[in-house]
Amino acid sequence: MGGEGWLFLFAVLMAAVLLFTMVFFIIMFSDLECDYINPIDLCNKLNQFVLPEMIAHAFLTLCFLLSGQWLAFLLNAPLVGYNVNKIMAKNHMYDATEIFRTLSGHKKESFIKLGFYLVSFFYYLYRMILALISESD
Repeated sequence: MGGEGWLFLFAVLMAAVLLFTMVFFIIMFSDLECDYINPIDLCNKLNQFVLPEMIAHAFLTLCFLLSGQWLAFLLNAPLVGYNVNKIMAKNHMYDATEIFRTLSGHKKESFIKLGFYLVSFFYYLYRMILALISESD
């Protein structure tokens, strides 16, 4: 398996991890809405995953940039820019005192990221299979 095949295999695995992370976020937000978890516990649980999720996605995007996979890089760049903007504005962590006021926005963001990672997963899977087929010729 060549470099492109390994890159997209790594991308498929990373997309799966990011996909499950967003599912976890959505489940936790639903638990808060149903009052199964209190806001402090929710924020403590989710805040430990916020930066690793953003860093993992940025690292994957950097791998695409360095390997010359321009389409994959350009598809991921807007979300990386959005994440960097959130970090620079210091509103990337969840605040227990404001979580009920901002819950709908957080849920919408999580659903959008879930959809993005789902589409990305299948695109990376397609590109991995394409790289493996073109390698065997």
